[in-house]
Amino acid sequence: MKSFRKELFFNLPTRRGVVNITPAVEEALRESGIQEGLILVNAMNITASVFINDDESGLHQDFEHWLEKLAPEKPYSQYHHNGYEDNADAHLKRTIMGREVVVAVTEGKLDFGTWEQIFYYELDGKRRKHALIKIIGE
Repeated sequence: MKSFRKELFFNLPTRRGVVNITPAVEEALRESGIQEGLILVNAMNITASVFINDDESGLHQDFEHWLEKLAPEKPYSQYHHNGYEDNADAHLKRTIMGREVVVAVTEGKLDFGTWEQIFYYELDGKRRKHALIKIIGE
């Protein structure tokens, strides 16, 4: 069995944002040469998420509004965590959106369902962060 590792780096200029990383993941899969196996993509920072869904801007706005209702950014004083950094809401939002995705690799391609894409969701941006791609298989 072979394994392949690659990191993706991000520095979003806004506090929150969604980035379609499917093309970068597909490129890593091509670089790996793996034809059959599994690919893991995970956020390497506790205030970011990787998830699978549709690449539709209205849906991305819906995620933002829904998460803001569940864990509003302000007032910062509502959270016990806030002190050194005012990012408790980002930690909670990440818990809801998840840390990673696993996708089957079949015949050298991501084995997706209809409309599925992989996204990096920055929840406390304006600084450098990264995601890990790990591919195993033959």
